[in-house]
Order: sequence, then structure tokens, then C-alpha cells
Amino acid sequence: MKARINHQIRAAELRVIGPEGENFGVISFKDAMDKAAALGLDLIEISPTAVPPVAKITDFGKYQYDENKKAKVAKSKMHIIEMKTLQVKIGTGDHDLNLKAKNASKWLKEGHRIKIDLFLSGRAKYMEFNFLKERLNRVLMLITEEFRIADGPTKSPKGITIIVEKGTGGVQTLMSKKAPAAAPIVPKPETSTHKA
Repeated sequence: MKARINHQIRAAELRVIGPEGENFGVISFKDAMDKAAALGLDLIEISPTAVPPVAKITDFGKYQYDENKKAKVAKSKMHIIEMKTLQVKIGTGDHDLNLKAKNASKWLKEGHRIKIDLFLSGRAKYMEFNFLKERLNRVLMLITEEFRIADGPTKSPKGITIIVEKGTGGVQTLMSKKAPAAAPIVPKPETSTHKA
């Protein structure tokens, strides 16, 4: 919210702080404006929700600069980690895999986690698990940033999912990971309440 300055301020009384941090106490808006004018400075409402509102006598340009500086520092300390999603298929070509790996490398560099789905449809759901892991490895081997496998491979509604995140130890592959139970992904039969 933009701070109100000078005649934009609507409060009849203000708690006023001087340019050197001195406390002028609660004074009328008119007296506060007179003090600011006498010093050749602006009256800026810095805490409009306080009772009475708090205003500071200072140079508006300097005030804006300081506020922007504070906002930049706060923003630099705040890093949001997102979960990015990447989908590959058994037959994804080398060109597409390279593009997906490039995106994954960029996201890892930014500190995001990545969920990689190997999309399986039809008979592909019943293929040998080591073959499916090898298909996922194709994209993992192309990622240029160091990462670790945070979770997986696990069977998911789409097929097989792994989650990778930034980490040390070079490029990991799935070949050392054990296959989950060999049961194929079978859709649940629809339960019927109809009795024969």
C-alpha cells in the first residue's frame, strides 16, 4: 500500500516522529505539517492503522529509497521451493529428452524439486520394471546439475514417478534401486451394489 504524504493524510491528529528519530508526541495534523514545512521536508504517514496514525517528517525520495531497499532484502531472503513436473513416455525421442533434461537442470539450479513421471498406457503398464527404470534413466543421464533422488521410483496412476532435488554426489541413476512389488497396475473393478 502506498504511503500517504502531506495533504493526502486524512487524520486530524498524528503521533509524529522527527527526521532524526525524535518523538514529537501526538499533535494536530496542522502542527505536524507546519513542522515539516519549517524543516523543508515531507510528512509521511508510516503507520496508518495505529491509533492515532504514526507519521514521520523526512524526505519522501529518501523514504521511498529506504523502503525499496528493505523490500529487496526481504525478497532475497525469501526463496520459494516449487515442485515442478516433467513427463516422459517410453518412446520419447532424444531431442525431446534433451529439452526436458535442460528444463530439469534449470529448475534444479533454482533449487526446485522435480517430479518426473514416466507415463505408461495400455500394455506398457505390464512391462518389466528394470526396462521402465532404464527409460527413466535416459532423462536422468542428461541432467547437467548435481541432484539426488528424493523419492521413488514408485508406481502412480500415470505410471512410474520419481522425485529429484538438488544435491551433491553427481548424477544418480535408478539401476541400484530395487523394483517395487511386481504386481502390475490394474484398474480397480467397479463395485456393484446389484445382487444377483
